[in-house]
Amino acid sequence: MADLKALKTQFLEYLEIEKGRGVKTVENYDRYLNRFLTFGKVKAPGQITEQMVREFRITLNRSAGVSGTMKKNTQNYHLIALRAFLKFLRKRDIESLNPERIELAKTSGRDLDLITADELNRLMRAPAGDELAALRDRAMLELLFSTGLRVSELCNLNQDIDLSRDEFSVRGKGDKVRVVFLSSSAKKAVSEYIKKRADMSDALFVSYGPSFAKASEGKKGGNQDLNRLTPRSVERIVKQYAVKAGITRKVTPHVIRHSFATDLLSNGADLRSVQALLGHANIATTQVYTHVTDKHLREVHKAFHGKRRN
Repeated sequence: MADLKALKTQFLEYLEIEKGRGVKTVENYDRYLNRFLTFGKVKAPGQITEQMVREFRITLNRSAGVSGTMKKNTQNYHLIALRAFLKFLRKRDIESLNPERIELAKTSGRDLDLITADELNRLMRAPAGDELAALRDRAMLELLFSTGLRVSELCNLNQDIDLSRDEFSVRGKGDKVRVVFLSSSAKKAVSEYIKKRADMSDALFVSYGPSFAKASEGKKGGNQDLNRLTPRSVERIVKQYAVKAGITRKVTPHVIRHSFATDLLSNGADLRSVQALLGHANIATTQVYTHVTDKHLREVHKAFHGKRRN
């Protein structure tokens, strides 16, 4: 009998090494699988049945969430992890449930958190002054909007970015490399920030806490090994500037990524190009933006609707 625990470990290693999934994704798959295997008291792959999966889905659907039930998307994450595991077993000729027998729950269209062009402009102007932290934050916001980077990709950038060119390569989800492009305002903001720095850190965006300010007063800032900003820190900084800019809705680095995509599509960019710029593996992920950017339909409605009414 195959050792299920060992097979799960092999599957998670396969995701990380061969499929190039990020550490966080692997951790999530581990958690979702553990939940299913614990629920079914599964000891071997051959014990996984359609009836067990059906009962698990009912349990998930009745699990309490913020709205009273677990979101359909979250339920589907569990099923996606299980289906991927079953496909892994099948590739290794290990008898278990056919992964094609598992269907995902139908979900409603994804809602986008968007800010207006005016709100975006106010956000970009929010970091004021020529202090190092303000220059860093201005560069960070400009870079997010210019490139559509994910916050994790932004945090992984180093100071050796080539500003003599309008583009650079970034390694994103699934260890895939793509090219992103710098606007003139982003290039200017990043250049001003790098010129002001005197530290030895490789990271492009670093944390400037109270200890740095104190050391800088003593002219020792250049010898400091500063900490790279984390995604959580960037989210907190963006939120602070959104409040300062008078934006009442929730603003995150991902909202700026949404603005990047909708700006391109609104100005006539084709969906495939935007997909490549965002680093989406599937164009269906990019299509979520089309319903908020189709100016043509708005213009058709305005030009042709209700003409016969008095």
